[in-house]
Amino acid sequence: MADHGHAADIPEMDYPEHERTYTGFVHFAEVGTVACLAIVAALAVGGTKHAWGTAIIGTLLTLIGTGVGIAAPSIGWRATLVPFVLMLLALLLY
Repeated sequence: MADHGHAADIPEMDYPEHERTYTGFVHFAEVGTVACLAIVAALAVGGTKHAWGTAIIGTLLTLIGTGVGIAAPSIGWRATLVPFVLMLLALLLY
């Protein structure tokens, strides 16, 4: 039979590291979700309103906001919310 070791040989779980990893994953998922919504809104502006220049600017703003949102957890998803709202306004006003 295989030797599975004794209970004393098993290291304890590193719960602070698990919590840090989970927090980072949730942060990345929040920023990524809003960034995807902003890019879809930019594509909608370009596709329905034929304003591809505005869509490209919105996409670039989304990429910048995503970088800022990931780098600064205190800002988080709100950095990508700005281009998302701008693209929704462009979609409504064009």
